[in-house]
This record gives sequence, structure tokens and C-alpha cells, in this order.
Amino acid sequence: MKTENLFLCSLIAIALSTQCQAQEKQKLPNIGKSELFMADPTIVVHNGVYYLTGTSDKEGANRFHLYQSRNLKNWIETDTLLQNGDHTFGSWGFWAPQLFQFGNRWLMLYTANEQIAIAEAKYLTDKFRQNDVCPLDESGKNIDPFLFRDDDGTCYLYHVRFDNGNYLWVAEFDINNQRLKNETLQRCFDLTQPWERTNAHPVATVMEGPTVIKKGGKYYLFYSANHFESPDYAVGFAVADTPYGPWRKSEKNPIIHRSNMQEPGSGHGDIFISNDGLLHYVYHIHYSTEQA
Repeated sequence: MKTENLFLCSLIAIALSTQCQAQEKQKLPNIGKSELFMADPTIVVHNGVYYLTGTSDKEGANRFHLYQSRNLKNWIETDTLLQNGDHTFGSWGFWAPQLFQFGNRWLMLYTANEQIAIAEAKYLTDKFRQNDVCPLDESGKNIDPFLFRDDDGTCYLYHVRFDNGNYLWVAEFDINNQRLKNETLQRCFDLTQPWERTNAHPVATVMEGPTVIKKGGKYYLFYSANHFESPDYAVGFAVADTPYGPWRKSEKNPIIHRSNMQEPGSGHGDIFISNDGLLHYVYHIHYSTEQA
């Protein structure tokens, strides 16, 4: 598909690492950490500054930290964005955050206790908290939220639900009332390509870490497959004409994998547009060839 090929040529990968690289235009010097240790990274750009957060590498971590950068190389840790017990849901398993600007406020979608929750802040660097301390949907286990807003303002929540494996689902999302429209819930697709489950780390079906963007009237769903501890953890994508699909997986999958990145466990990231207008995919890799 010619459109697909052109799109991929514009997508530049930035490896984190269960390591990363995200500062403010004000007076942030070109100093700071050049290597960060975390998983499931996400970057947003606001007023010319890169802000990065993700799943902490610390055992039992129950909070999310914020890093800032001007150059995607030097990162300064600024604050704790959200932590358990501070008007927030959850006591363990704080994973896969997403920052989303909605009007004059910011939302943080995140996983805790294997449930999706949403917290709010007036400013990106504020503490994120909930008015009602509860998960978004208690009907089943659901993780790895990604909120996508279409051109007409309709929002869709892409996420993972547990059902004899981890599968990607989508549903329309009422962002004003922060309510998932369960009647619109739909599974995106099943495991159909060999790279999505290898013998490097045998496990049930795992597809996770969704990110969706729209370009040229097409919807692109990026996702990771295999267990996160597998060296074959990797990224592929699928294309559709609607937010619900049907999805056509790329024949080029996996597009990010140890075979072309020369790093094991390359996956679970997010797309952002840098200050020079280029598309980037930020993701994590394993700490070493021996451990995730």
C-alpha cells in the first residue's frame, strides 16, 4: 500500500530503554539524564517542551514521575505527577499512563490494580487527582488505556481487556462525563501473524500498548505483542477506514523488533510530533540481554 509506505517513512523511532529520552522552554539547560529507566513511555509536547512519563522501574512503584526536555536527549525529573493515596485509585500495578489535554485541563489515564482510572489536573505539571476515587470500568480487568479524539470531536478509548489472553478493544468514550459507552465495546482483532506469539517466552495471547493516530483519512493502530519479558516483544500496526475497523495488519510487521533495533524487548510506546514536525515513536527496550 503506497500510502502506508509513505507514512512509515515519516515515522522515526526513539528508543528509550526500559530506558528513555523528554523539558520546558523556559530555562531548561541542556543537562540532565540522557538515559531513563522505565517502561511504557509516553511523550507530549506542550509550548515547545517535551514531557515524558511512564511506568517506573522501581519494584512496587505506585506513582508516575514527570521528565522534561528541550532536545529529546537530556531529561530533568521535575515532580511526581500522581501517586497512590493522594485522591487516586489503586494501590499497586501503576502502569502505562497517557497524558491528554482536554479544553483547559489535563487528564491522565493510567492502570492500577489491573483497572483503568482517570485523574485530572489544571496544569500539566500539577498533581493529578480524582474527584471520585474509582476505576473507569469495573466489569472486568482492563489495562493500557489510549484515548483518541477524532476530527469530529468524538473520543474513543483503546485498551486491553483480559479474556484468556490480552486483547485490544475499543469503545466510544464520553469525555465530559468520563464514561465508557459499553454498548459500543468491540474487539479490534485476534492474533493472526506469526511474530505476535513466538517461543522465546511462551505465553497466552498478548496484544497490548495501543496507540492510534489518523493520517490521510486512515486510522493507524500501533500495538505490541508477546509477553513484555520476551526478547521478541515487538511493535506492529494495522490500518482501517473507521475507528472500529475492520483492521488490516501490515505485511511489514513487526516494524520495531530486536531484528531491526538490535535491542531485545522493543515495544509498548507512543507516537508524538516533535518541534520540527516529524513523527516519532518512543518505546522501551530491555535493560539487558539477560533481563527485562
